[in-house]
Amino acid sequence: MKTNDVILQTATKVVFFIIFLFSIHIFFAGHFTPGGGFVGGLLTTGAIVLLLLAFDLKTVQNALPFNFMIVTAIGLLLALGTAASSLLFNIPFFTHAFDDVYLPLFGVSALHTAMAFDAGVYLVVVGSTITMIQTIGGDS
Repeated sequence: MKTNDVILQTATKVVFFIIFLFSIHIFFAGHFTPGGGFVGGLLTTGAIVLLLLAFDLKTVQNALPFNFMIVTAIGLLLALGTAASSLLFNIPFFTHAFDDVYLPLFGVSALHTAMAFDAGVYLVVVGSTITMIQTIGGDS
């Protein structure tokens, strides 16, 4: 028997983007309020899991054609590279740098290496959790 999931799939298409945009907000707000790369990554994973519940695994893999193990590796390299880059300047491990920089569309903005570290954590969380979910839910 084939089920009719039109309402679920239509609602999921809208709710996915709401959750994803909120995860990006939480990612950027993490430096001043609770949040950051870990919580933002979990929210993004939740949005992708919602897609998996509404659609099948092949449809989601076609819509998001990423090898999530590579996403995990990139995130790990970014996080470890950011943390270890302080050693190049002979300062303690995990010392972050920041400065006010002029960005063309945004004006003067504070940029921190902590944001690059959080981006790495974000990618590790999304990549590893989606890899686990695909492995558990996959046929092979």
